[in-house]
Amino acid sequence: MYRVQQHLAVLCTLLVAAPSAGFAADKPSGSGDSASQSSVTVLSPPHEFLGGLTAPYRSPSVPPPNTANSDRLESLLRGGNLYLSLQDTIALALENNLDIAIQRYGPAIADAGVLQAEAGGTAPGVSTSVTAGPSSATVTSSGTTPGSTSSASASASSATSTAVGSSVLTSSGSAIPSLDPMLTGTWNWGHSTSPQSSAFVTGTNFLVQNSTLANFGIQKGFLTGTTVAMGLNNTNTQSNNPRNDFNPSTSSSLSLTITQHLLQGFGPAINSRQIHIAKNNREVSDLTLKLQVETTVAAVMSLYWNLVAFNENVRVAKEAVAAATRLWEDNKRQVEVGTLAPIEVTRAEAQIAASQQQLTLAQTQVLQQETILKTALSKTGVASPSIADAHIIPTDQIRIPDVEPVTPIQDLVAMAISSRPELAQSRIQLTNEELTIRGNRSALRPTLDAVVSLSNNALVGEPSSLVAPAGTVHSNNPFFIGGYGTALSQLFARNFPNYAVGLNLTIPLRNRSAQAQIISAELAYRQQQLGLQRLENEVRVDVQNSVIAVTQARAAYQSATKQRVLQAETLDAEQKKLALGASTIYNVIQDQQALTQAESNEVAAKATYVNARVELERSTGQILYNNNISMDEAVRGVVSRPPSPIPTATQPPANR
Repeated sequence: MYRVQQHLAVLCTLLVAAPSAGFAADKPSGSGDSASQSSVTVLSPPHEFLGGLTAPYRSPSVPPPNTANSDRLESLLRGGNLYLSLQDTIALALENNLDIAIQRYGPAIADAGVLQAEAGGTAPGVSTSVTAGPSSATVTSSGTTPGSTSSASASASSATSTAVGSSVLTSSGSAIPSLDPMLTGTWNWGHSTSPQSSAFVTGTNFLVQNSTLANFGIQKGFLTGTTVAMGLNNTNTQSNNPRNDFNPSTSSSLSLTITQHLLQGFGPAINSRQIHIAKNNREVSDLTLKLQVETTVAAVMSLYWNLVAFNENVRVAKEAVAAATRLWEDNKRQVEVGTLAPIEVTRAEAQIAASQQQLTLAQTQVLQQETILKTALSKTGVASPSIADAHIIPTDQIRIPDVEPVTPIQDLVAMAISSRPELAQSRIQLTNEELTIRGNRSALRPTLDAVVSLSNNALVGEPSSLVAPAGTVHSNNPFFIGGYGTALSQLFARNFPNYAVGLNLTIPLRNRSAQAQIISAELAYRQQQLGLQRLENEVRVDVQNSVIAVTQARAAYQSATKQRVLQAETLDAEQKKLALGASTIYNVIQDQQALTQAESNEVAAKATYVNARVELERSTGQILYNNNISMDEAVRGVVSRPPSPIPTATQPPANR
């Protein structure tokens, strides 16, 4: 029992002497910048007795996601209406949109990858896919759908066209030593009885022996390609061998072995590549979150402006119903006095029915759009009755500038090249491929290791109490008599040292596996270079198309405005002709329908223009800057800007 206590004392000594970094969950390096901090919290294990030693063996915990909406949503509700400005819509998306909330876990997952790489493991890949977000409501009838095509769907293809941040080659190349210290221990007790054919060596024909083995060791690798191992081996033996000078006896050895890679796997540049890849992937996760924010913001902006246009379309449809109703009333009076045929009343009633159908389509489209928008701005969607029943009242209106701001296309492309997250992701992937190639080039070299081994030995025990055979005299050298403390004194005094130096060389004669890995890595790198060039070309085309779309949308709006003015004047002239008897009711109805369609086309043209502007901001990578969106707020999911004041006097809901 005394010896067991001594062995436990040595174990505790080694534990205390071991580097603390190997026994605590280190914070991933490179994550100290608050701007890149993940909003997802990973809680350390609760403090317990010897918490610093036991923490690595207890699981951290991740709190469940917060599914409650921000207070901003409730503060914008008033009297069953949800009053939204464009800035409030964007703020609610940053705080409550589930696509962004899901993407916030990406950087935290990448942090775990950095921790794994810093321990000597392989950097895992990271996801770069983003969700395009909802599109606006559409109608299946022949009714008009102003602005019903959301730019979110257009941006989705470019947002997910490149998958970066992970590579099938990241685990290739020379092996990386384990960078976390590893403590090993072995304890064994055994009893053996062995018959002996000769008593000359053992002094007996049956050797009975009890042995206790207690070995402890610690090993750690370093980025230089060095592996250091230290071990303390102890064996206690008690037997019936009368020839033993010491019985029982304890033999111990304290060894230190240092292995250094000299060719393959040599140097920090090679062995830290996975750490650099993991940190690059962490940056890719940040860029993916930014890309998700840009995509979601573009989607909700389009939803908002399309809702404004749909409400305008309801107004146009109501005016058409009112005009058809006035015409029906006039015709009815004229039929009653006998100045008009009864068929004209029927014709006017048909016009009222057609106009009412268009109004119903416009109103239901508004209801659909409100549901889509509320789902995008709430973590619980329309599960809450107060949200589900609320009618959205946009407080911003579409305004077309009199003069279109002109920016040279070269400047817009330059902004896109420097700002688009997809391009930054692709450049990081090129860096990761270069690091992979560096590791594969190291694996091409032969393996040459320098090994240095130092060990100290000790032997202690008690004088044997057995009677020595005839002609044998027990040695009673006091240097070897004592307990385990004497053995430790011999070890640290280096009374019995051993030294060894050597080289281990391994040369693969054909080296085809390493050749295949470097070829694959080089080809993947060339592919990625071409992929980056292709993506840059796509961005240029994307910007060019966005500029063209804005130009076309502005021209369409100007044309629609002139058509609406023309149709209004035509209807007025036709009504004057009818009053003079120079026209017919049918012509007036036709002109009224044409005016309604012209007004609806003008609304659609306004929505198309504002959506084209949103797409231009997204394609140039300026949508966050132009809308005063802070990525720090997007990461935290908390927008400091207060909600917009609710208007004191507003028009009644357009679709109720």
